[in-house]
Amino acid sequence: MRLKDKVIIVTGSTTGIGKAIALRCAKEGAKLVIHGLEEDWGKEVVATIGASQAVLHIEDLQKEGCAERLVELAKSTFGKLDAVVNNAAWVVSSDLMSVDRPFMEKVLSINTIAPLLLIKAALGELEANRGNVLNIGSVNAWSGEPNLLAYSISKGGLMTMTRNLGDSLFRDNGVRVNQINPGWVLTETEKQRKKEHGLSDRWFEDLPKMYAPAGRIIAPEEIAAAAIFWLSDESGPVSGQVMELEQYPLIGRNAPKDTSTIN
Repeated sequence: MRLKDKVIIVTGSTTGIGKAIALRCAKEGAKLVIHGLEEDWGKEVVATIGASQAVLHIEDLQKEGCAERLVELAKSTFGKLDAVVNNAAWVVSSDLMSVDRPFMEKVLSINTIAPLLLIKAALGELEANRGNVLNIGSVNAWSGEPNLLAYSISKGGLMTMTRNLGDSLFRDNGVRVNQINPGWVLTETEKQRKKEHGLSDRWFEDLPKMYAPAGRIIAPEEIAAAAIFWLSDESGPVSGQVMELEQYPLIGRNAPKDTSTIN
């Protein structure tokens, strides 16, 4: 097993990508701190993994001391901490005219500041165990959809954080920091979000190849499969890297402008 006896905190792991990562880590032999806001869903994840291999913490990451409590729970339950997966995020629509200071501060607090504070709280344990951090970002970090302004800004900040800490923490503390930027992923939340945008109940079954060349969008389990490489010793000394997981290149793509894309 690729993660045998490693202890990993996965934030936002009661649903979606975080849940898929936690379940895959458990299959690879890891012990998990499951975190989120939905207690019933979290209990289901722990039950699926097994109480001897997972423990649940329900708390808003914005609360003072939450990061320290997550680290302490890992230590008190499993005796150590080997890795942190910063997955929790608030995916919320916004544009220039809809944002204000309190809204922007909340998005940054959840999506950028909370991951930073968890890395800081975990650093001692991660250094002692030659551990690592995996941040889950978004392809929106590069620019983003017009109606995801605040979210895109927050993920851009997270990406810079990954590169900065991936350099300094590995050199000074032996702790690797890397990031996955998922593209369009078919989570339960995304299914509902697109219905709220006016798409049909089964919108994901008939997508243009411009957005989904495979005829479908990415499954959370496929993001989780990639996460194992970064969390395991297989990724060796690699640090400060950002991996895009999408069905087409994010940088420099110049889509055809003909009858294949324009009716």
